[in-house]
Amino acid sequence: MKLLILAAKSMVAAAAMLALPGLASAHEWAWGGKLDLTRGVANVEGAGGGGLATWALITGNETTDGVGGELSATYVSLPDYTARVFGGGVGLFDRAEITVAEASFDTGATGAKLGLGKGFTFDQTIVGAKVRLFGDAVYDQDRWLPQVSAGAQYKVNDQRTIVRAVGADDSQGVDYYVAATKILLDQSLVLDATVRATRANQFGFLGFGGDKNGGYTAQFEGSAAYLLTSKLALGGEYRSKPDNLGFAREDAAFDLFAAYAVTHAVSVTAAYVDLGDIATFRKQRGVYLSLQAGF
Repeated sequence: MKLLILAAKSMVAAAAMLALPGLASAHEWAWGGKLDLTRGVANVEGAGGGGLATWALITGNETTDGVGGELSATYVSLPDYTARVFGGGVGLFDRAEITVAEASFDTGATGAKLGLGKGFTFDQTIVGAKVRLFGDAVYDQDRWLPQVSAGAQYKVNDQRTIVRAVGADDSQGVDYYVAATKILLDQSLVLDATVRATRANQFGFLGFGGDKNGGYTAQFEGSAAYLLTSKLALGGEYRSKPDNLGFAREDAAFDLFAAYAVTHAVSVTAAYVDLGDIATFRKQRGVYLSLQAGF
């Protein structure tokens, strides 16, 4: 695990250095140029990808000749909880992205049952950075090599006292990941596999580390989508998560989604999502809705 974290850190630093010459030498920035949906959408942490998984694709509609970006709003409705995520990101020359997201996990009436008070909310700020190391998911159609990116996400939870009371070690932490994404245009397929080194409990809403396990573990994220048209994709995702807290089991998450490009700039995603058990409340299955605007 230490090797995975060190490798991700090294690759992020190295690729960032590769991106800098493009920034310095660009005399004119071009706007737009990507095919519909090939920037991905904004995931639950604000990074470019699917709804649950982070992909190797870089956010924004820019190509290697310019800059781009994206704004997103996401809402998840579950039987006992709701979550909202508002994010934004900048893509640089299709080489690197920087994202910021504000996420809220609202316990609603469940908060009273947990002894927290009705409508108690866990808020989290997530700052991410991702760099493309090699490959091109779209334009390397004659090669088997996928696009590979490495990144990190720094997460800060505002409920330090509460998350420590339920057994978490920290209220802030950093995730590291390496993602590989391939778009097979002839087969109308999008495939992704990501390995994440993390200590986050329920994406970080319940802190980091815990009484069962305090260290990093390697978790898997996978996505597969079929492009019915150039504007509509149907697919599914799976994301494993650590099980660090003794008071409540944490399950893997999965979804079935549809993503539609309303225009070249605006896309919407709707999904059925299953997050498993959350804080002793079972079968948290519901609806995921997200709106993205890219340039």
